[in-house]
Amino acid sequence: MIPPAAAPAFLADAGWGNAAVVPLAGDASFRRYFRVLDAGRRAVLMDAPPPQEDPRPFISIAEHLNADGFAAPRILARDLEQGLVLIEDFGDLRIKEHLEADPSDELAVYDRAVRLLADLHRLPAADLPPYDRAVYQRETGLLTEWYCPAIGLNVDEEAYVRAWDSVLPLVEASASPTVTVLRDYHAENIMLIDRAASHGLGLLDFQDALAGHPAYDLVSLLQDARRDVPVDVEAAMLAHYRALASPPDDFDAAYAVLGAQRNAKIIGIFTRLWKRDGKPRYLSYLPRMWGLLERDLAHPALAPVADWFAANIPADKRHHALAEFAPA
Repeated sequence: MIPPAAAPAFLADAGWGNAAVVPLAGDASFRRYFRVLDAGRRAVLMDAPPPQEDPRPFISIAEHLNADGFAAPRILARDLEQGLVLIEDFGDLRIKEHLEADPSDELAVYDRAVRLLADLHRLPAADLPPYDRAVYQRETGLLTEWYCPAIGLNVDEEAYVRAWDSVLPLVEASASPTVTVLRDYHAENIMLIDRAASHGLGLLDFQDALAGHPAYDLVSLLQDARRDVPVDVEAAMLAHYRALASPPDDFDAAYAVLGAQRNAKIIGIFTRLWKRDGKPRYLSYLPRMWGLLERDLAHPALAPVADWFAANIPADKRHHALAEFAPA
């Protein structure tokens, strides 16, 4: 985690020329983050190197969210050619670590996160590309593209597409109001901040936002790929959202469809991170993802997709099929 060569000049131009730059985090993409410290001030340097990354969507959505009263990092400086962005520092208190230290606060914290989503969903969607069937299918296809070959399975990919085609009408634009979908709304991307607005929650990692179904971010939050959300908490928060937002009667079915869609996608992505990008630690999440996927597939609305999984991916090729490759 060495700062990019262009960082000193960029920071100097932004008025942070004397700042110390220390590693903060990397993620599953090419983006990296550094904390910038200068005489009591601090900020975060995002390194989104072109051509692999483009920081403009992050900037656009951050400005949109802030204008609507939500807490996204304020943009302090930018150099789009270098892929460098200086942003507000929300600190270190993510929901994930907070709940590890204080599990008794789980319901209260998730209550706030669900209220934020309900507030977001009352507003018109941002001007974003649609989360449509082509995107859903491209994402679910990551499972057959990466996971199935990794475990030596030759599956019926055409039937897989047909199965998803039969259930995706439940979550398309005609089925529900279209909202801003942040797409990675979960405990590692939500900060606890000292700010009254936006329920005291700071938002991160929303650069892939699309306009789509309101159930998607709820699934992202309550079927978290990186931490176990108790089933009773998930059920309570679903009921909480229904009380706040009064969604259509088929909302639970849509939630299950999007849960299965998202979890199938993530199984493919985490396998790709291992096979292509040399990041085997993501394999440790696969048992959780398979458990969540199987729960979603049990919903009657997913019967065609569940039948495909039963016919193509046996139980012994699911939960622990790649465990031997995961780091201890």
